[in-house]
Amino acid sequence: MLLADDLGWGDVSYHGEGEIATPHIDRLAARGAQLDQFYSQPVCSPTRAALMTGRYPIRYGMQCGVVKPWASHGLSLDEQTLADGLKAVGYTTAVAGKWHLGHVTADYLPLQRGFDLQYGHYNGALDYFTHDRDGGHDWHRNDQPVYEEGYTTDLVGHEAAKIIEAHDPEKPLFLYVPFNAPHTPLQATEAHLERNAHIKDKNRRTFAAMVTNMDDAIGTIVGAADKHLSRENTLIVFFSDNGGIVRFGSNGKLRDGKGTLYEGGVRVPAIMTWEGTVKAGDVVEAPLHVVDLYPTLLGLAGSSPTQALPLDGRDAWPTISQGKQSPHEFILYNLTPFHGAIRMGDWKLVHNGQAGANASTATGEESWELFDLSVDPYEKDDLSLKQPEVFRKLKTKLTELSGEAVAPHIAPSSIPKKFSPPVIWGCFS
Repeated sequence: MLLADDLGWGDVSYHGEGEIATPHIDRLAARGAQLDQFYSQPVCSPTRAALMTGRYPIRYGMQCGVVKPWASHGLSLDEQTLADGLKAVGYTTAVAGKWHLGHVTADYLPLQRGFDLQYGHYNGALDYFTHDRDGGHDWHRNDQPVYEEGYTTDLVGHEAAKIIEAHDPEKPLFLYVPFNAPHTPLQATEAHLERNAHIKDKNRRTFAAMVTNMDDAIGTIVGAADKHLSRENTLIVFFSDNGGIVRFGSNGKLRDGKGTLYEGGVRVPAIMTWEGTVKAGDVVEAPLHVVDLYPTLLGLAGSSPTQALPLDGRDAWPTISQGKQSPHEFILYNLTPFHGAIRMGDWKLVHNGQAGANASTATGEESWELFDLSVDPYEKDDLSLKQPEVFRKLKTKLTELSGEAVAPHIAPSSIPKKFSPPVIWGCFS
Protein backbone atom coordinates (compact mmCIF):
# COMPACT_ATOMS: atom_id res chain seq x y z
CA MET A 1 0.00 0.00 0.00
CA LEU A 2 1.62 3.21 -1.26
CA LEU A 3 0.29 6.44 0.24
CA ALA A 4 1.35 9.86 -1.06
CA ASP A 5 1.07 12.96 1.12
CA ASP A 6 -0.55 16.09 -0.40
CA LEU A 7 -0.43 14.78 -3.97
CA GLY A 8 -3.08 16.54 -6.02
CA TRP A 9 -5.38 15.16 -8.72
CA GLY A 10 -3.36 16.96 -11.41
CA ASP A 11 0.08 16.05 -10.03
CA VAL A 12 0.16 12.63 -11.72
CA SER A 13 0.84 12.58 -15.44
CA TYR A 14 -1.64 9.76 -16.12
CA HIS A 15 -4.35 12.38 -15.48
CA GLY A 16 -3.12 14.20 -18.53
CA GLU A 17 -1.55 17.41 -17.26
CA GLY A 18 1.99 16.22 -17.87
CA GLU A 19 3.89 19.06 -16.17
CA ILE A 20 5.26 16.57 -13.63
CA ALA A 21 6.40 13.22 -15.01
CA THR A 22 5.28 10.24 -12.91
CA PRO A 23 6.18 7.26 -15.11
CA HIS A 24 6.21 4.64 -12.35
CA ILE A 25 2.80 5.70 -11.02
CA ASP A 26 1.53 5.85 -14.60
CA ARG A 27 2.66 2.26 -15.19
CA LEU A 28 0.72 1.15 -12.11
CA ALA A 29 -2.36 2.87 -13.54
CA ALA A 30 -1.87 1.03 -16.85
CA ARG A 31 -1.36 -2.31 -15.06
CA GLY A 32 -4.51 -1.98 -12.96
CA ALA A 33 -7.64 0.04 -12.34
CA GLN A 34 -7.90 3.76 -11.78
CA LEU A 35 -10.34 4.49 -8.95
CA ASP A 36 -11.71 7.64 -10.54
CA GLN A 37 -13.94 8.82 -7.68
CA PHE A 38 -11.92 7.76 -4.65
CA TYR A 39 -12.16 9.98 -1.58
CA SER A 40 -9.76 10.59 1.28
CA GLN A 41 -10.19 12.92 4.24
CA PRO A 42 -9.15 16.57 3.75
CA VAL A 43 -5.91 16.25 5.77
CA CYS A 44 -3.31 13.70 6.89
CA SER A 45 -4.15 12.09 10.24
CA PRO A 46 -7.89 11.62 9.63
CA THR A 47 -7.18 9.75 6.37
CA ARG A 48 -4.69 7.45 8.09
CA ALA A 49 -7.16 6.82 10.91
CA ALA A 50 -9.98 6.02 8.47
CA LEU A 51 -7.67 3.67 6.56
CA MET A 52 -6.58 1.82 9.68
CA THR A 53 -10.06 1.44 11.20
CA GLY A 54 -12.64 1.40 8.40
CA ARG A 55 -14.48 4.04 10.44
CA TYR A 56 -15.02 7.75 9.90
CA PRO A 57 -12.94 10.05 12.13
CA ILE A 58 -16.12 11.35 13.85
CA ARG A 59 -16.26 7.97 15.62
CA TYR A 60 -13.10 8.53 17.68
CA GLY A 61 -12.56 12.30 17.78
CA MET A 62 -10.02 12.72 14.97
CA GLN A 63 -12.22 14.80 12.67
CA CYS A 64 -10.56 18.16 13.44
CA GLY A 65 -7.11 18.53 11.95
CA VAL A 66 -3.98 16.45 12.44
CA VAL A 67 -2.05 14.96 15.35
CA LYS A 68 0.47 17.70 16.07
CA PRO A 69 3.85 17.05 17.72
CA TRP A 70 2.53 18.47 21.01
CA ALA A 71 -0.83 16.63 20.86
CA SER A 72 -1.83 14.47 23.82
CA HIS A 73 -4.07 12.21 21.73
CA GLY A 74 -3.82 9.69 18.94
CA LEU A 75 -5.91 7.01 17.30
CA SER A 76 -8.09 5.63 20.10
CA LEU A 77 -6.63 2.48 21.63
CA ASP A 78 -10.11 0.93 21.45
CA GLU A 79 -9.84 0.81 17.66
CA GLN A 80 -8.57 -2.36 15.99
CA THR A 81 -6.30 -1.59 13.03
CA LEU A 82 -6.05 -3.03 9.56
CA ALA A 83 -2.64 -4.36 10.58
CA ASP A 84 -4.23 -6.12 13.57
CA GLY A 85 -6.70 -7.85 11.26
CA LEU A 86 -4.10 -8.98 8.75
CA LYS A 87 -1.68 -10.10 11.44
CA ALA A 88 -4.44 -12.27 12.92
CA VAL A 89 -4.52 -14.40 9.73
CA GLY A 90 -0.77 -14.85 9.48
CA TYR A 91 0.47 -11.74 7.68
CA THR A 92 3.82 -10.19 8.48
CA THR A 93 2.99 -6.50 8.86
CA ALA A 94 5.40 -3.64 8.19
CA VAL A 95 5.20 0.14 7.95
CA ALA A 96 7.89 2.30 6.35
CA GLY A 97 7.23 6.03 6.36
CA LYS A 98 4.95 8.49 8.16
CA TRP A 99 2.77 7.28 11.05
CA HIS A 100 0.90 10.43 12.22
CA LEU A 101 -1.58 8.56 14.44
CA GLY A 102 -0.16 9.46 17.83
CA HIS A 103 3.04 9.20 19.82
CA VAL A 104 2.20 10.50 23.29
CA THR A 105 2.98 7.08 24.79
CA ALA A 106 4.38 3.83 23.36
CA ASP A 107 0.85 2.38 23.27
CA TYR A 108 0.07 4.59 20.26
CA LEU A 109 3.11 3.57 18.22
CA PRO A 110 3.08 1.14 15.29
CA LEU A 111 4.53 -1.88 17.10
CA GLN A 112 1.60 -1.71 19.53
CA ARG A 113 -0.96 -1.21 16.74
CA GLY A 114 -0.49 -4.43 14.82
CA PHE A 115 2.82 -3.90 13.01
CA ASP A 116 5.75 -6.30 13.30
CA LEU A 117 8.24 -3.90 11.69
CA GLN A 118 8.45 -0.09 11.76
CA TYR A 119 10.70 2.41 10.02
CA GLY A 120 10.32 6.14 9.57
CA HIS A 121 8.77 9.04 11.47
CA TYR A 122 5.82 9.68 13.76
CA ASN A 123 4.99 13.25 12.70
CA GLY A 124 4.53 15.09 9.45
CA ALA A 125 6.51 18.04 8.10
CA LEU A 126 9.91 16.87 9.32
CA ASP A 127 13.11 18.06 7.69
CA TYR A 128 13.81 15.78 4.70
CA PHE A 129 17.57 15.86 5.28
CA THR A 130 18.07 16.07 9.06
CA HIS A 131 14.90 14.11 10.03
CA ASP A 132 14.21 16.64 12.82
CA ARG A 133 10.95 18.33 13.80
CA ASP A 134 10.36 21.07 16.40
CA GLY A 135 13.56 20.47 18.32
CA GLY A 136 13.42 16.69 18.32
CA HIS A 137 14.79 13.87 16.19
CA ASP A 138 11.89 12.03 14.56
CA TRP A 139 13.42 9.00 12.81
CA HIS A 140 12.98 5.47 14.13
CA ARG A 141 13.42 1.80 13.45
CA ASN A 142 11.13 -0.55 15.36
CA ASP A 143 10.14 2.39 17.53
CA GLN A 144 13.71 3.12 18.63
CA PRO A 145 15.61 6.27 17.57
CA VAL A 146 17.92 5.79 14.62
CA TYR A 147 20.44 8.26 13.20
CA GLU A 148 21.40 7.97 9.56
CA GLU A 149 22.06 10.21 6.60
CA GLY A 150 19.82 10.47 3.58
CA TYR A 151 16.80 12.13 2.03
CA THR A 152 13.70 10.68 3.67
CA THR A 153 11.90 9.66 0.46
CA ASP A 154 14.95 7.72 -0.71
CA LEU A 155 15.36 6.07 2.69
CA VAL A 156 11.73 4.99 2.84
CA GLY A 157 11.83 3.61 -0.71
CA HIS A 158 14.98 1.60 -0.10
CA GLU A 159 13.74 0.29 3.25
CA ALA A 160 10.45 -0.87 1.72
CA ALA A 161 12.35 -2.64 -1.06
CA LYS A 162 14.62 -4.33 1.49
CA ILE A 163 11.59 -5.59 3.44
CA ILE A 164 10.24 -7.15 0.24
CA GLU A 165 13.61 -8.68 -0.68
CA ALA A 166 14.06 -10.20 2.78
CA HIS A 167 10.53 -11.61 2.95
CA ASP A 168 9.69 -15.27 2.35
CA PRO A 169 7.32 -15.09 -0.66
CA GLU A 170 5.51 -18.20 0.55
CA LYS A 171 4.16 -16.21 3.50
CA PRO A 172 1.68 -13.30 3.32
CA LEU A 173 3.00 -9.74 3.71
CA PHE A 174 1.25 -6.43 4.35
CA LEU A 175 3.63 -3.58 3.54
CA TYR A 176 2.31 -0.08 4.25
CA VAL A 177 4.42 2.74 2.77
CA PRO A 178 3.06 6.17 3.74
CA PHE A 179 5.46 8.68 2.17
CA ASN A 180 5.98 12.14 3.62
CA ALA A 181 6.37 13.42 0.07
CA PRO A 182 5.44 15.80 -1.38
CA HIS A 183 4.31 17.44 1.89
CA THR A 184 6.13 20.59 3.02
CA PRO A 185 8.79 21.67 3.88
CA LEU A 186 9.73 22.23 0.24
CA GLN A 187 13.08 20.44 0.11
CA ALA A 188 14.42 18.51 -2.85
CA THR A 189 17.65 16.98 -4.09
CA GLU A 190 19.63 18.77 -6.78
CA ALA A 191 19.26 15.83 -9.15
CA HIS A 192 15.47 15.97 -8.99
CA LEU A 193 15.42 19.75 -9.26
CA GLU A 194 17.41 19.46 -12.49
CA ARG A 195 14.86 17.00 -13.87
CA ASN A 196 12.17 19.63 -13.34
CA ALA A 197 14.10 22.64 -14.62
CA HIS A 198 11.35 23.25 -17.19
CA ILE A 199 9.08 24.52 -14.39
CA LYS A 200 9.86 28.20 -13.88
CA ASP A 201 8.14 28.89 -10.57
CA LYS A 202 10.66 28.01 -7.86
CA ASN A 203 8.20 26.57 -5.34
CA ARG A 204 6.31 24.58 -7.95
CA ARG A 205 9.63 23.25 -9.32
CA THR A 206 10.71 22.09 -5.85
CA PHE A 207 7.34 20.48 -5.26
CA ALA A 208 7.58 18.74 -8.64
CA ALA A 209 11.06 17.49 -7.76
CA MET A 210 9.67 15.97 -4.57
CA VAL A 211 6.93 14.21 -6.56
CA THR A 212 9.51 12.93 -9.05
CA ASN A 213 11.62 11.60 -6.18
CA MET A 214 8.62 9.79 -4.72
CA ASP A 215 7.80 8.35 -8.14
CA ASP A 216 11.36 6.99 -8.34
CA ALA A 217 10.97 5.44 -4.88
CA ILE A 218 7.73 3.80 -5.99
CA GLY A 219 9.62 2.42 -8.98
CA THR A 220 12.19 0.95 -6.59
CA ILE A 221 9.50 -0.68 -4.45
CA VAL A 222 7.44 -2.06 -7.32
CA GLY A 223 10.63 -3.30 -9.00
CA ALA A 224 11.52 -5.25 -5.86
CA ALA A 225 8.00 -6.69 -5.71
CA ASP A 226 8.09 -7.73 -9.37
CA LYS A 227 11.41 -9.48 -8.83
CA HIS A 228 10.78 -11.22 -5.51
CA LEU A 229 7.00 -11.73 -5.37
CA SER A 230 4.46 -13.29 -7.69
CA ARG A 231 2.62 -10.62 -9.69
CA GLU A 232 -0.45 -12.87 -9.72
CA ASN A 233 -0.46 -12.88 -5.93
CA THR A 234 0.43 -9.26 -5.22
CA LEU A 235 -2.11 -6.49 -4.79
CA ILE A 236 -0.75 -2.92 -5.01
CA VAL A 237 -2.82 0.01 -3.79
CA PHE A 238 -1.78 3.62 -4.41
CA PHE A 239 -3.56 6.82 -3.39
CA SER A 240 -3.04 10.26 -1.84
CA ASP A 241 -4.10 11.21 1.68
CA ASN A 242 -5.82 14.41 0.51
CA GLY A 243 -5.81 16.88 -2.35
CA GLY A 244 -2.88 19.07 -3.23
CA ILE A 245 -1.94 22.41 -1.70
CA VAL A 246 -3.20 24.87 -4.30
CA ARG A 247 -0.19 27.20 -4.26
CA PHE A 248 2.25 24.33 -4.95
CA GLY A 249 0.36 21.38 -6.37
CA SER A 250 -2.40 20.91 -8.92
CA ASN A 251 -5.90 19.56 -8.47
CA GLY A 252 -6.69 19.99 -12.15
CA LYS A 253 -10.12 21.56 -12.62
CA LEU A 254 -11.39 20.29 -9.27
CA ARG A 255 -12.45 23.03 -6.87
CA ASP A 256 -10.03 24.17 -4.17
CA GLY A 257 -7.55 21.86 -2.43
CA LYS A 258 -6.11 20.38 0.74
CA GLY A 259 -7.99 21.15 3.92
CA THR A 260 -11.32 21.81 2.21
CA LEU A 261 -14.34 19.63 1.61
CA TYR A 262 -14.61 20.56 -2.05
CA GLU A 263 -13.55 17.93 -4.57
CA GLY A 264 -10.01 19.31 -4.90
CA GLY A 265 -9.47 18.64 -1.20
CA VAL A 266 -10.78 15.10 -1.00
CA ARG A 267 -10.98 13.45 -4.44
CA VAL A 268 -7.54 11.97 -5.01
CA PRO A 269 -5.58 9.92 -7.53
CA ALA A 270 -5.98 6.24 -6.64
CA ILE A 271 -4.98 2.96 -8.28
CA MET A 272 -5.43 -0.74 -7.52
CA THR A 273 -3.25 -3.24 -9.37
CA TRP A 274 -3.42 -7.05 -9.24
CA GLU A 275 -2.26 -8.85 -12.35
CA GLY A 276 -4.75 -11.36 -13.67
CA THR A 277 -7.42 -10.26 -11.20
CA VAL A 278 -7.93 -6.52 -11.66
CA LYS A 279 -8.49 -5.66 -15.33
CA ALA A 280 -5.56 -3.66 -16.73
CA GLY A 281 -6.54 -0.19 -17.90
CA ASP A 282 -9.94 -0.27 -16.22
CA VAL A 283 -11.50 2.92 -14.81
CA VAL A 284 -13.82 2.53 -11.82
CA GLU A 285 -16.28 5.44 -11.83
CA ALA A 286 -18.27 4.44 -8.72
CA PRO A 287 -17.65 6.61 -5.62
CA LEU A 288 -15.49 4.91 -2.97
CA HIS A 289 -13.88 6.10 0.25
CA VAL A 290 -10.69 5.30 2.13
CA VAL A 291 -12.76 3.59 4.87
CA ASP A 292 -13.60 0.90 2.30
CA LEU A 293 -10.03 -0.39 2.18
CA TYR A 294 -10.33 -1.89 5.67
CA PRO A 295 -13.17 -4.37 4.95
CA THR A 296 -12.10 -4.87 1.34
CA LEU A 297 -8.53 -5.91 2.13
CA LEU A 298 -9.48 -7.99 5.15
CA GLY A 299 -12.05 -9.79 3.03
CA LEU A 300 -9.51 -10.56 0.33
CA ALA A 301 -7.09 -11.84 2.97
CA GLY A 302 -9.70 -14.17 4.43
CA SER A 303 -9.99 -12.28 7.68
CA SER A 304 -13.26 -11.16 9.19
CA PRO A 305 -12.91 -7.53 10.29
CA THR A 306 -11.48 -7.56 13.80
CA GLN A 307 -13.00 -4.15 14.48
CA ALA A 308 -15.52 -4.82 17.24
CA LEU A 309 -17.14 -1.45 16.55
CA PRO A 310 -19.51 -0.76 13.62
CA LEU A 311 -17.77 -0.14 10.30
CA ASP A 312 -18.48 2.75 7.96
CA GLY A 313 -16.42 1.13 5.21
CA ARG A 314 -17.99 -1.29 2.75
CA ASP A 315 -16.47 -4.17 0.84
CA ALA A 316 -15.64 -2.49 -2.48
CA TRP A 317 -14.27 -5.59 -4.19
CA PRO A 318 -17.39 -6.26 -6.33
CA THR A 319 -17.27 -2.60 -7.42
CA ILE A 320 -13.58 -2.74 -8.33
CA SER A 321 -13.39 -6.22 -9.85
CA GLN A 322 -16.86 -6.64 -11.38
CA GLY A 323 -18.02 -3.12 -12.13
CA LYS A 324 -20.81 -3.19 -9.56
CA GLN A 325 -22.30 0.04 -8.24
CA SER A 326 -20.88 1.86 -5.23
CA PRO A 327 -21.68 -0.02 -2.01
CA HIS A 328 -22.57 3.26 -0.28
CA GLU A 329 -25.91 4.84 0.51
CA PHE A 330 -23.86 7.90 1.41
CA ILE A 331 -20.25 9.01 1.77
CA LEU A 332 -19.29 11.36 4.58
CA TYR A 333 -16.45 13.61 3.46
CA ASN A 334 -16.00 14.90 7.01
CA LEU A 335 -18.02 16.46 9.80
CA THR A 336 -16.84 18.80 12.54
CA PRO A 337 -18.63 21.28 14.82
CA PHE A 338 -17.69 23.92 12.26
CA HIS A 339 -18.31 22.40 8.82
CA GLY A 340 -19.18 19.21 6.98
CA ALA A 341 -20.01 17.58 3.65
CA ILE A 342 -21.88 14.50 2.53
CA ARG A 343 -22.58 12.75 -0.79
CA MET A 344 -25.66 10.68 -1.61
CA GLY A 345 -25.67 9.33 -5.15
CA ASP A 346 -24.49 12.21 -7.32
CA TRP A 347 -25.69 14.86 -4.89
CA LYS A 348 -23.21 16.60 -2.60
CA LEU A 349 -24.01 18.97 0.26
CA VAL A 350 -21.34 21.26 1.70
CA HIS A 351 -21.81 23.14 4.98
CA ASN A 352 -19.51 26.09 5.64
CA GLY A 353 -17.14 25.19 2.83
CA GLN A 354 -14.97 28.20 3.64
CA ALA A 355 -13.88 26.59 6.94
CA GLY A 356 -10.62 24.63 6.77
CA ALA A 357 -10.00 21.15 8.16
CA ASN A 358 -8.02 22.58 11.06
CA ALA A 359 -10.76 25.03 12.07
CA SER A 360 -11.31 25.29 15.83
CA THR A 361 -13.93 28.03 15.73
CA ALA A 362 -16.81 28.94 13.42
CA THR A 363 -15.66 30.94 10.39
CA GLY A 364 -17.72 33.70 8.77
CA GLU A 365 -21.41 33.44 7.96
CA GLU A 366 -23.07 30.04 7.78
CA SER A 367 -23.40 28.71 4.24
CA TRP A 368 -24.90 25.67 2.51
CA GLU A 369 -24.15 24.53 -1.05
CA LEU A 370 -25.68 21.68 -3.03
CA PHE A 371 -24.05 20.26 -6.15
CA ASP A 372 -24.98 17.63 -8.73
CA LEU A 373 -21.61 16.02 -9.38
CA SER A 374 -22.91 14.09 -12.39
CA VAL A 375 -23.11 17.32 -14.39
CA ASP A 376 -21.07 19.69 -12.23
CA PRO A 377 -17.95 17.87 -10.96
CA TYR A 378 -16.17 21.20 -10.50
CA GLU A 379 -18.83 22.52 -8.08
CA LYS A 380 -19.70 25.75 -9.82
CA ASP A 381 -23.51 25.70 -9.63
CA ASP A 382 -25.12 25.76 -6.17
CA LEU A 383 -28.56 24.11 -6.42
CA SER A 384 -29.59 24.39 -2.76
CA LEU A 385 -32.49 26.76 -3.58
CA LYS A 386 -33.53 24.97 -6.77
CA GLN A 387 -33.64 21.46 -5.24
CA PRO A 388 -35.22 21.93 -1.78
CA GLU A 389 -36.23 18.28 -1.29
CA VAL A 390 -32.76 16.98 -2.10
CA PHE A 391 -31.27 19.68 0.11
CA ARG A 392 -33.46 18.67 3.08
CA LYS A 393 -32.67 14.99 2.60
CA LEU A 394 -28.90 15.48 2.69
CA LYS A 395 -29.06 18.03 5.48
CA THR A 396 -31.16 15.64 7.59
CA LYS A 397 -28.58 12.89 7.13
CA LEU A 398 -25.70 15.22 7.98
CA THR A 399 -27.55 16.34 11.11
CA GLU A 400 -28.16 12.71 12.07
CA LEU A 401 -24.44 11.94 11.75
CA SER A 402 -23.61 15.03 13.78
CA GLY A 403 -25.59 13.51 16.63
CA GLU A 404 -23.43 10.36 16.41
CA ALA A 405 -20.10 12.21 16.46
CA VAL A 406 -17.89 12.15 19.53
CA ALA A 407 -16.22 15.32 20.78
CA PRO A 408 -13.14 16.11 18.69
CA HIS A 409 -9.60 16.24 20.01
CA ILE A 410 -8.23 19.67 19.12
CA ALA A 411 -4.59 20.30 19.94
CA PRO A 412 -3.32 23.91 20.16
CA SER A 413 -2.79 25.28 16.66
CA SER A 414 0.67 26.64 17.46
CA ILE A 415 3.55 25.17 19.41
CA PRO A 416 3.13 25.72 23.18
CA LYS A 417 5.82 27.83 24.81
CA LYS A 418 6.81 25.07 27.22
CA PHE A 419 6.79 22.30 24.61
CA SER A 420 9.76 19.96 24.50
CA PRO A 421 9.97 16.91 22.23
CA PRO A 422 8.67 13.77 23.94
CA VAL A 423 11.37 11.41 25.15
CA ILE A 424 9.78 8.75 22.97
CA TRP A 425 11.02 10.61 19.86
CA GLY A 426 14.63 10.16 20.80
CA CYS A 427 17.12 12.94 21.47
CA PHE A 428 19.78 14.73 19.49
CA SER A 429 23.09 12.90 19.61
